[in-house]
Amino acid sequence: MGFGTRMDLPDFTFERAAFARGMIRVAGIDEVGRGPLAGPVTAAAVVLDPLRIPPGLRDSKQLTAARRQVLARQIFDCAEVSIAHATVDEIDRLNILQASLLAMERAAVELGAVWHLIDGNRLPTALHGRAEWIVRGDARSLSIAAASIVAKVTRDRIMVDLAQQHPGYGWEHNAGYPTPEHLAALKKLGVTPAHRRSFRPVYQML
Repeated sequence: MGFGTRMDLPDFTFERAAFARGMIRVAGIDEVGRGPLAGPVTAAAVVLDPLRIPPGLRDSKQLTAARRQVLARQIFDCAEVSIAHATVDEIDRLNILQASLLAMERAAVELGAVWHLIDGNRLPTALHGRAEWIVRGDARSLSIAAASIVAKVTRDRIMVDLAQQHPGYGWEHNAGYPTPEHLAALKKLGVTPAHRRSFRPVYQML
């Protein structure tokens, strides 16, 4: 069965396989914010209760903002959740890939699960031997889908707050991604402390 179409829905197959190997607590981990020019990268780790999984979980990108908000509240109500970040300074110092792995590692450590399902094709160094990576995991694993929703909702809220501190860039709408609105404001208003100076459109302005 192929993955990636709009009809594909995540399930609990990876989690059940981990349970069958004796893993008592299995966390799904995902991050959001690799592509934006501003703001942190945010990761979430979620341990779902197999008997209380909110209906309708899927890759956060397939959901409306309103639906993500509803599901995030339900996830917090019935699951164990941890959220962590890598800062703009860490992104510039480490590079975005390593900062993303760092955020996921921090979320995992905070939650203390036995086994971890990681979205993508790399594992944080500290989780080697205690995790598996799953390409397009947010479309295949319910735990990772839940993590993707929590991470997205959390980071969007951060960007709304940053938009109030640095108005004019449209971060409340574009979450820091390089939209025409954001790029035009970058040229007009300049670089803020929340911008990632290692990203080309930003360092070209410096």
